[in-house]
Amino acid sequence: MNKTRVVEIVRLKKHPRYLKYIKVTNRLKAHDEKNAYKTGDVVIIQEIRPMSKDKHWEIIKKLENSK
Repeated sequence: MNKTRVVEIVRLKKHPRYLKYIKVTNRLKAHDEKNAYKTGDVVIIQEIRPMSKDKHWEIIKKLENSK
């Protein structure tokens, strides 16, 4: 998976019956042309044409003031 990063999107979803919030995680494969991003970076992604079976996202930039 050269030039590919797995991006994890975490959000809170309310349970319809119990009205509690549940953490929902999505994992997407995103293209990283220069291999510039590392584990733990908070990034912005954009949808692009399919590059492979699972990869149709591209990393646009890194958010500097995260956490």
